[in-house]
Amino acid sequence: MEQVIEKKKDSAFQRSWKFIKKNPTGVIGMILTAVTIMSAIFASWISPYDYTAANLKDRLLPPSWADPLGQSVYLLGSDQVGRDLLSRIIHGAQISLMVGFFGVLIALIIGVFFGLISGYFGKWLDDFIMRVADIQLAFPFILLAIIVMSVIGTGMWKIIIILGITYWVGFARLIRGQVISLKEQEYIQAAKAIGGSNFTIIRKHILPNVMSSILVLGTMYIAEFILLEASLTFLGLGVDPTIPSWGGMLADSRNYTTTAWWTAVFPGVAIMLTVLGFNLLGDWLRDRFDPNLKM
Repeated sequence: MEQVIEKKKDSAFQRSWKFIKKNPTGVIGMILTAVTIMSAIFASWISPYDYTAANLKDRLLPPSWADPLGQSVYLLGSDQVGRDLLSRIIHGAQISLMVGFFGVLIALIIGVFFGLISGYFGKWLDDFIMRVADIQLAFPFILLAIIVMSVIGTGMWKIIIILGITYWVGFARLIRGQVISLKEQEYIQAAKAIGGSNFTIIRKHILPNVMSSILVLGTMYIAEFILLEASLTFLGLGVDPTIPSWGGMLADSRNYTTTAWWTAVFPGVAIMLTVLGFNLLGDWLRDRFDPNLKM
């Protein structure tokens, strides 16, 4: 009699380990991104101190593990007015993620809408939208943001709106190119032949096929928006100084980089790891949805 040997199924741990070995950078990106998101969500619970509480007697204390005198009670040290740096960094994640997510949401809605109608209908509408996009791309973002923020004032939501109405072009150009290719496919032509409306074809057949590209670009734009918000706040054109922001912490540390290195290093590390996490996650998503792009 022939003996039938059943293949033993991998355990959950084995499957997880295989996934980690196959996608190391993606896993690192997921971990860094998850830590940032969880820190922002549970900031009020995990912060060791009130991020607004100032104690001038504790100003510029070094990290507790780097204090030779053992006087510091702050894990990452304190800033120039005696506020706990770790608590401010944790709460600063909320600002960075809000700017990143909502800025991308605005850019995505505008860009995907114009990209779909530009690529699908073509002709003069396509020419008009793409010329507007070209004009938009001609203005450097930092210069445009400085001009706008100088006129209308600073604020987190103003930064979000400026980012959204500036970066819609990236989504529009990406989606337009894919729609031009998709609308020539046989199943799209068949849908037209049986009387499908343009709205139905775009909603049921085209939009689902470009969602992966939207997700990848959106993830990468979140990282870029976080960096741009920090840059604008560092220049004094970002969020209100009373709100904990990583860029604002870097700006406050300019006069203390030689005497209190921790005031600049730790906010900078927070920005670097967050941006790195979203970029690695975006790269993994790109490779996951389109293996042909994998180098």
